[in-house]
Amino acid sequence: MRRGALEGLAVAVALFMAACGGLAHGIGNSPEFNALSDTIHALPGLHGTPGLEIHAVRSIKTVIVHKIAVMPLVDQPDQTDKSLPADAAQSITAAIYARANEVGGWEVVPQDDVDAALQQMPPVRLNQLYDEALTLGRKVAADGVIYGTVHRYKERVGFDYAAQSPAAVAFTLNFVDEKSKQVVWTAKFAREQKALSQNILDLPNFVSHGARWVRAHDIAVEGINAAIDNLQSKLTIEPIVEGK
Repeated sequence: MRRGALEGLAVAVALFMAACGGLAHGIGNSPEFNALSDTIHALPGLHGTPGLEIHAVRSIKTVIVHKIAVMPLVDQPDQTDKSLPADAAQSITAAIYARANEVGGWEVVPQDDVDAALQQMPPVRLNQLYDEALTLGRKVAADGVIYGTVHRYKERVGFDYAAQSPAAVAFTLNFVDEKSKQVVWTAKFAREQKALSQNILDLPNFVSHGARWVRAHDIAVEGINAAIDNLQSKLTIEPIVEGK
């Protein structure tokens, strides 16, 4: 199906939804709505995680990983908001740690051990993240470290079905290989939920969220899950065998 046809279908679906009374509370849970969502996501060209860009070096498959560490992300606000909520980096770090444990295969250094190691190091500095990630990796005996920065974390203003301002999230993640001392993988994620009136091609994403305005955490988790899944798929994972 060509892009023009997809646009036409998206418009037709949007008009159909509007004609049926708009995005009222509860529509996202109806069988008809779920079927519509499945149909839209089955269309070619409407897959993937919007706003996520991945770069991996060619040698990444030679990186053998048993154990990884997640270094707490640090604030690096963009020029749009110029400031971040106090708990933004902490929230994204926790979500990265959770996903890294969920996907399994590798061993993830407990965050308590990471915090203990960081207490033995100078305060984390924005312009020294690479060096500090390597130092952390050595201290906790990790094969690689995920580290990064948070650029935007704007919370939704309003409610699920009547938001005055949408949520927006942006962050950058890196993975440094302790053996080669090389950053072998980088993920950049930036996403702001758009109303259908602003971007009709965002219909699949809007539908997937139950036709509601989501919170910043929801957007962040989408980007984090896709990024961590991608990282693990590119590395050579060799689980640690007990007793070896």
